[in-house]
Amino acid sequence: MNTPAMRFSAVVLAAGLSSRMEGPHKMMLPVGGEPAIRRTVRAVLDAGVHELVVVTGYQGRDVIKALSDLPVTLQPNIRYEDGQMTSVAAGVAALAKPTEAIMVCLGDMVLITADDYRELMAVYEAHSDFSIVAPRYQGERGNPILFAAAYAPEVAAGRRLIGCRKLIQEYPDETYFHEVAHDRYSMDMDTPQDYARVLSRLGVAQGETA
Repeated sequence: MNTPAMRFSAVVLAAGLSSRMEGPHKMMLPVGGEPAIRRTVRAVLDAGVHELVVVTGYQGRDVIKALSDLPVTLQPNIRYEDGQMTSVAAGVAALAKPTEAIMVCLGDMVLITADDYRELMAVYEAHSDFSIVAPRYQGERGNPILFAAAYAPEVAAGRRLIGCRKLIQEYPDETYFHEVAHDRYSMDMDTPQDYARVLSRLGVAQGETA
């Protein structure tokens, strides 16, 4: 896919407590020979975003170390225990470059490829009558979400809840749901079982392309 014509910025959320993983920090779990968060961030960068902010929190030093050589801004969220909305606000507030749209990504969605991110950017470009775009697979909404940069001041101040769960309830009339052909946009890694499924999926993919 071609690089998007519009200017997109991205926020990758990597601050959560990882409490359902039963011990390990999911952002640091090895996936394909590198930490999960690094795999995700590389895919977002390869998609052609103009600026990328990674929000850190829980075990933030490990996340920072894993990304230290990549061209990203690392933004701590001291309120990360208060929930995802605070991380979205912190990440959007840290964006410094001019942009037209912002993509909010989850750091543990390691199956999403650069082409997948570019697909959503192209959909956003093609549907200018909507200000929010989200993927949907077989009725299930996925991530990332994209929204107009005009919302950034409200999001950064916490007045507009552009988040990964409240989107459809809060702003249904502003949202375009892009029906996708696969479930990569809804495969995260919250539990050990999720992690095992992700590794299995990657193993099958690697075997097919070897």
